[in-house]
Amino acid sequence: MLFAGTPFELNRIMLIRILVTVVIVVVFWLGTRKMKLVPGRGQSLIEMGLDFVRVSIAEDLLGKKEGRRFLPLLTTFFFMILAMNFTGTVPGLNVAGTAVIGVPLLLAAIAYVTWIYAGLRKHPGKFLRNSLFPPGVPWPLYIIVTPIEIISTFIVRPVTHTLRLLMNMIVGHLLLVLFFLATSFFFVQAPGLFKLFGVGTLAFGFAFTLLELLVIVLQAYVFTILTAVYLQLALADEH
Repeated sequence: MLFAGTPFELNRIMLIRILVTVVIVVVFWLGTRKMKLVPGRGQSLIEMGLDFVRVSIAEDLLGKKEGRRFLPLLTTFFFMILAMNFTGTVPGLNVAGTAVIGVPLLLAAIAYVTWIYAGLRKHPGKFLRNSLFPPGVPWPLYIIVTPIEIISTFIVRPVTHTLRLLMNMIVGHLLLVLFFLATSFFFVQAPGLFKLFGVGTLAFGFAFTLLELLVIVLQAYVFTILTAVYLQLALADEH
């Protein structure tokens, strides 16, 4: 859509991601630039959102010390994913910024590197050893257990972390596209009484839009809380 044929060309998805990033920065800047002891509506909403991530995700799983340490990462994940998911239901945008693999893959890679970094820093001599050779397993069984741990922990985990978010956004987008395209077809092009089918597709489209709003919030929460769970496993004393 912009700068076509150059290394800086931008398509619709990339423009949506840039727009979302600008909106997030502006909203948090406006909501926190004049902090008051008795907050107004904007400051109260932002504080509620930040407290939700801090209390319900970070501190609940990691404790206060480690929760505050990783709070900036978890907060960024939650609000970035939430905002980019939301564009899938905004008229004129109509597609989530997370519905193409770039952003989910990048966030999953950041979570993966942070998880390994946290484990190596907390348990430098035991993290990888205990991940690959779980304590208490008889030595002969490591021939079976270790390859399974390598695949499930170091390969499948980041892949599923990426695909869970990506596929939910793609499926939601496709369902809404199908219902509203069908509505347009029945109302505009279908002959006679076939136009009545448009009422049904419109109703289903509205219902799935409400469902998609729930999925939008749920996927932001799931991605963020799974990141916190992985960090909690890396920091656990068992390692």
